[in-house]
Order: sequence, then C-alpha cells, then structure tokens
Amino acid sequence: MDRRAFVGMVAGAFVAAPFSTFAQQTSPTLRRIGFLSSESASNQAKRLEALRTGLRELGYVEGKNIVIEIRWAEGNYDRLPALAAELVGLKVSAVVASGTKATLAAMRATTTVPIVMGSTGDPVALGLVTNLARPGGHITGTTSFSSEFAAKRLELLKEAMPRITRVAFLLNPAYPPAGDLRAMEPVARALKLEMPLPQFEARTPSEFESTFAAMVERHVDAVVVQGDTMFTVNAKAVADLAIKHRLRSAGIVEFAEAGGMIGSGASPLEGHHRAATYVDKILRGANPGDLPIERATKFRVVINLKTAKALGITIPQGLRLRADEVIQ
Repeated sequence: MDRRAFVGMVAGAFVAAPFSTFAQQTSPTLRRIGFLSSESASNQAKRLEALRTGLRELGYVEGKNIVIEIRWAEGNYDRLPALAAELVGLKVSAVVASGTKATLAAMRATTTVPIVMGSTGDPVALGLVTNLARPGGHITGTTSFSSEFAAKRLELLKEAMPRITRVAFLLNPAYPPAGDLRAMEPVARALKLEMPLPQFEARTPSEFESTFAAMVERHVDAVVVQGDTMFTVNAKAVADLAIKHRLRSAGIVEFAEAGGMIGSGASPLEGHHRAATYVDKILRGANPGDLPIERATKFRVVINLKTAKALGITIPQGLRLRADEVIQ
C-alpha cells in the first residue's frame, strides 16, 4: 500500500468514527457536589428542590454537567459524621449543608472541601466562622440569624396576649441554644416576663408528651419553640400538644403552618436557592473564605387564626394586619 492510500484510509476512518465517541471526549467534565441533611426527603424535599432550581437557573443540568450526591440522616443525627465523611471521600467539589447540625458535621469532616450553608443559625456564635464579611477558611453561604427571631417570637406572644407572664422555652439540649437565650433574656426582662425563662428539654419526639405535661405543672402561659430541625420536622406533633394542653405557642414559620399559633423567621428555601450561587462561584474557582456570608432577606410573620380561636385567643387587629399570612 502506497503512502497516499494509507493516509486516505486513516482520514476516512477518522471521519467514520462514531460522533458520540468524539462528543464524549470533548464534553464538559461532570462536577460533583454533595447535599447533606440531618432529616429526610419526606420532610425536607423542598429545600433540595430550591437548590436544584437555583442550579438550573445558572445553567447546571444534573447528569450533564453536574451530579448531586444526596445524603439524608433521616433524623438520626448520630449518622451525620459518617455521611459527611462519605461525601468528602467522594471528592465532591463542595458540600451544601442543610441546617446547623449538618453544617457542624461537615465542618468536622473536612478542613479543605468548601462547605456552603443552605440554612443555619448565627455562624459566628456557633464557631463556624469568625467574620461574616470575610469568613476565611472553607465555609460560606447564608444565615437566618435564628437567635434574633427567638426574641421576636417573645414579643409577638406578648403583643397577642399582653397579660401573659410565664413563657417557656422548649429546646433540644443536643443543639446549642446559648445564642437564642442571650437574645431572648433582655427582651423577656423588658416585657416583664418571669426570669429566668423556664426551660424545658426534649431530645426526641418520644419526650414531647412528658415535657408538655411538665409545662402544665409549672403553670406556663405560653411556649417558644426552638428552631431546631427536630422540632421543625415534628412541628405538627408539637403544635397539637400545645393545643391539647391549652398553651399559646410560637416558633418558626413552618411551625405556624403546621398548627402553631404564631410563626416568624426567614424562609430556609431562600437560603437553599441562594446556595446555588455560592456553588457556582466555587466551581468557577472562587475561594469560599473570600465569599461574604449573606443574611436572609425575606422574613415572614404567620398567624394561625384557627389555632388562636381553638385556644380562645383574640389576636389584636394590628398584629393581624402586619402578618404576612393569616391562616383561617
């Protein structure tokens, strides 16, 4: 075979090569990110979907140019360290942490993989970062500053029922409540509520009934529910027990939607949607420590009028008009 025939055969073979093979060689590399939640898909799916929506808006398509490795702890918080380590072992480019427990677990699992907070409390008070404007290290994202809203819930309860004097704080001792208490105490004093604020603990849903019974024995007028994910996931059970024991209640927005009397705070969906922007910047080479942590900008007050009526409470008209949503 002469040289001219050989060159022609090689050229022909190249042209005839399957297009898919060539496309695979030149297609963009799939980027892999992690999503870590302390809860389950059945009750936190909206948060994951908010992240996916944000990524799609930025041009990311799952299976085409991005893969999301999803890990749910299913409410078993002891599983979080292993799940976080598993994501790190997959060499993900970033981990989106949904909630404070997941963020803390991710932080303990790695000092190098970028961590994006989808929703968390005060990251400075929690020891996640030292500065919001320039967090340094490998953690960034959004914060809802839940401690500020714990204090706001006291104000809303007092406005709704000026005569109350004894307001309890329902907390999960496994979740650091110090920031909430620091924010609530000066407000409680100004509102002339009993000090120190009575605290009641529940580590698992199985303890809810006995905890509420203890509140009744203490002659509590109302209860502020901590914004811990255990209470969020079991919001209806907590709200139902508050009604059963004739206790006025306040918690995060989802708590009022599930039957609590008053809800206020930032929407975690906004934080997860914004997390996509952080992921995009990190995938493009940004240093997470240089990305300022954003405070949530959308805050809501929800009044569950149906629950108030069941408790014989008349919500003042002024408070009802200021609410973003009134559930009839």
